[in-house]
Amino acid sequence: MRYILASGSPRRKELLAKVIAEFEVIPAVSEENCDEVEPDKIVEELSLKKASEIFHKNLTESRQGLVVIGADTVVSYNHRVLGKPAGSQEAFEMVKMLQGRTHSVFTGVTLFFVDNNETKHVTFSECTKVHVSAMTDEEIQEYADSGEPLDKAGAYGIQGQFGKYITGIDGDYYNVVGLPVARLYQELKANHLL
Repeated sequence: MRYILASGSPRRKELLAKVIAEFEVIPAVSEENCDEVEPDKIVEELSLKKASEIFHKNLTESRQGLVVIGADTVVSYNHRVLGKPAGSQEAFEMVKMLQGRTHSVFTGVTLFFVDNNETKHVTFSECTKVHVSAMTDEEIQEYADSGEPLDKAGAYGIQGQFGKYITGIDGDYYNVVGLPVARLYQELKANHLL
């Protein structure tokens, strides 16, 4: 099997290594436009677009044995989807909204592959509830100014400095980091892709 991760995220790369020993990284470059409005459907659509782009760009003579994995993560609170903040001010506003409350993190994953000479794909999403402690404006500002929130959905990384404000989670920790490892493993096994 030849595996390609259609994401440049260093966190996803680390997590995928827990499931697959050897894989290539070819990040999708298309714009992340989406017609869906529900968080689980948004991440599923975006993961499908990423995996499809790389699968169809990969001009090998035969795609037999090729598995492309696309993923996308969003944070959702109070029916609002939070992507990556544009700057520290937006990061401050996002974290302010999340502090002292519980929110949801959704990661969508798509597997593109060939089975009996037929192109197929499997798309799924996972949801994890994240509980954040109350934070002072000073703590929020310090975190927003650290630079850490800028490339992360919802303006935080659970595995980084923000971890000290997480009081608990319900669901898969790795899903919050960016890839639901256990579910991915099960889907790869179920589709005979390991």
